[in-house]
Amino acid sequence: MKLAMSIPASQGWLLAVLGRLRKNFLLKSVGTSAFMVLFFIAYGYILKNPLHPFSVMPATAIDRLVPFSPIALPIYASLWLYVSLPPALIESRSSLIAYGMAAAAMCLAGLISFLIWPTAVPPADIDWALYPGFGILKSVDLTGNACPSLHAASAVFSCVWLDRQLRELGGNPLSRYLNALWCAAIVYSTIATRQHVALDALAGIALGVVAAILSRPFVSPVPR
Repeated sequence: MKLAMSIPASQGWLLAVLGRLRKNFLLKSVGTSAFMVLFFIAYGYILKNPLHPFSVMPATAIDRLVPFSPIALPIYASLWLYVSLPPALIESRSSLIAYGMAAAAMCLAGLISFLIWPTAVPPADIDWALYPGFGILKSVDLTGNACPSLHAASAVFSCVWLDRQLRELGGNPLSRYLNALWCAAIVYSTIATRQHVALDALAGIALGVVAAILSRPFVSPVPR
C-alpha cells in the first residue's frame, strides 16, 4: 500500500518539473545563452584590458590543505549546466526577469571589481602540459580576474534559488542535499583546479549570498 501511494507522488513531482521546463522554454533557452555570451565578451575584454597591473592573491592554509586535483576539472565545468537549472525551473515570466536582473547585478559587481582591482592567482608549481584538459581553461581566463570568484558566486546564487524551487516542487530532502553537495563541489573545484585561491572563493560565496538575498523579495512565497 505504501509503495502504491509513493508512485503517484513521485510521478506528480516529475510532472511538475516537466511543466515548469515547458513554460517560456524559448525565452529561457535564448535568454540563458545570450546572458552567457554577453558575460564572456565583457569578461574577456576586461581580462585583456586591465586598468591597473594585476595583484597576486595570497595563498592561505586552506589552499595548502586542498591538493591540486585534475579530476576536479569536470566538476568545475559542470557550473554551466548547474547555473542553467534555476532559470529552466522558473514558472512565471516576472520571476524569470527578477532572476535575470539579480544574476546580472551579481556578475556586474564582479566585473566592476575586476576592472578596479585586477587580481590573479599565484603561479602554481604544475607542468600544465601533463594535463591537456586544462589547455582550454587556461586559454580562456589566464588565471586572471580571480577575486571574487564568479564561479563560486554563481554556484552559491544558483544553489539558493534551486533549493527554493525544490521546496516549491515538493522535492524530497535528498534532492536538496544533492543540490547543496553539487554547489560545494563546484566551490571546492575552483581551488582544486588552481583557478582560484581560498580568498577568491570566500569572496565569491559572499557575493552569491548577497545577490540571492537581494533577489528574495521578487520571488513569490513558498507555499506551505
